[in-house]
Amino acid sequence: MAAKSTKQRPPVPKRPRTSASKAPSKATLQAQVATTLAAMQRLSTKKDLANLARFGITASQPLGVSMANLKQLAKRVGKDHDLAQALWATGCYEARMLAALIGEPGRVTPAQMDRWCRDFDNWAVCDTLCFHLFDRTPHAWDKVRVWGNQEAEFVKRAGFALLASLALHDKLAPDARFVPFFPLIERGAADERNFVKKGVSWALRGIGRRNAQLRTSALRVARRLADSDHAGARWVGKDALRDLERH
Repeated sequence: MAAKSTKQRPPVPKRPRTSASKAPSKATLQAQVATTLAAMQRLSTKKDLANLARFGITASQPLGVSMANLKQLAKRVGKDHDLAQALWATGCYEARMLAALIGEPGRVTPAQMDRWCRDFDNWAVCDTLCFHLFDRTPHAWDKVRVWGNQEAEFVKRAGFALLASLALHDKLAPDARFVPFFPLIERGAADERNFVKKGVSWALRGIGRRNAQLRTSALRVARRLADSDHAGARWVGKDALRDLERH
């Protein structure tokens, strides 16, 4: 019989409090951050580090931890908003990805959303925050319009990534919540920057997949964009059409 593996999972920080308790001390929080970073370091691989460039992710202080391993680590850590904020402050790519997974939507403020959004420097952190945390907050709808009208590349992408995430996750939202964003999508489609136009297409496709009525409206927008004289708009329109006409 084969010998039992002695390999152990990386230790994770123990949560020192419940949500009703006082915030942890600065020393306790620093210890949690150090333990979490050490756990991620043990999970890092050269292959995962190389994959960042392969997927077009220009990351700050990367360690090289796969998303699958980050999700497993997040399950062991549990929701912990104080730790999420402290991890974000490190600037480490994987720490910020983990912050998206363990942050508590009910404790996220509009000011925090704006601060973190200004820190976005790659599509992966932007999309993960929008998809796993920001779209669950009560401030998400307001931020779509604010960010979608900004000029900074990843702030603007965040507006459309957040709209796409809401289209997928907010099952109770009526069609009337989405229809007013079609003009924003058409304006955003004129932005030829790669990460922006891909976010715009994602939002248009996400809305169109909700139901037959929104699909009809989204197809109308997509066809109009596909016939545009603007190269960026044409790309968005054709990309959305390929997807929506299959559904």
